[in-house]
Amino acid sequence: MDADKQTQAPVTDEEEKLPLTAHLEELRHTLLLALTGLIVGVIGALFLVKPALDLLTAPIGGLQNLHVIEVTESMSVFMRLALMIGLIIALPWIVYQLFKFISKGLKPKERKSIYWAIPFAVLLFMAGVAFAYFIMLPASLSFFREILDVTTSLRLNSYIRYLTNLLFWIGVSFELPLVFFVLAKTGIVNHKMLIKGWRIALVAIAVLAAVITPTGDPINMLIFMIPLSVLYLLSILLSALAKKPVKAEEQEKHG
Repeated sequence: MDADKQTQAPVTDEEEKLPLTAHLEELRHTLLLALTGLIVGVIGALFLVKPALDLLTAPIGGLQNLHVIEVTESMSVFMRLALMIGLIIALPWIVYQLFKFISKGLKPKERKSIYWAIPFAVLLFMAGVAFAYFIMLPASLSFFREILDVTTSLRLNSYIRYLTNLLFWIGVSFELPLVFFVLAKTGIVNHKMLIKGWRIALVAIAVLAAVITPTGDPINMLIFMIPLSVLYLLSILLSALAKKPVKAEEQEKHG
């Protein structure tokens, strides 16, 4: 028996090192697949940049109302838009790869519920982009133009950088309910923690609104804080739903 234990000791040390190595290898593989999807999306987006540019400049009356002052400015704007559009195209694939990596530590029922969340991740991001484009952008442009009674001449690079940042970060912020759903599934948070921490959440939402909102004035911050607060309430609901299957399984085991 002692001889068996001695011969098995080195194997145990090897087995303790394997899980970490395997997880790191899986993470590397996941990130590589996500990056590959992004590259493919950007290549496809190269053919959509000009139609997207017409759409994005519609709120200011079209591309003719913008000007360029640097030789390489048009190219930098072109590549910036290609990257953003490519990210949107590749978003389902990227989310799928990330959720696939996370779900490996979950039970089969929990894994299925997380896979169902993938289309909602895309829908929430697109809802955030639509909210930023149709509500936040007109409000912020109106504020910038009316703060001083002067003629505003918009630069292409400045406008597109401002607009893409606005669309991207508000789109990401709309993923809040899904993030808490996944965290609840993995047991990191639960709905009771979110309910108790509503004051901290409100302060965090205000700070986030101040950082993301381009103007920083109270009206635009409020426009952003209202939907984000609703999303936090939705996060509490989804966190509560995420824990129900786990509790049911525990009752079955104890039963």
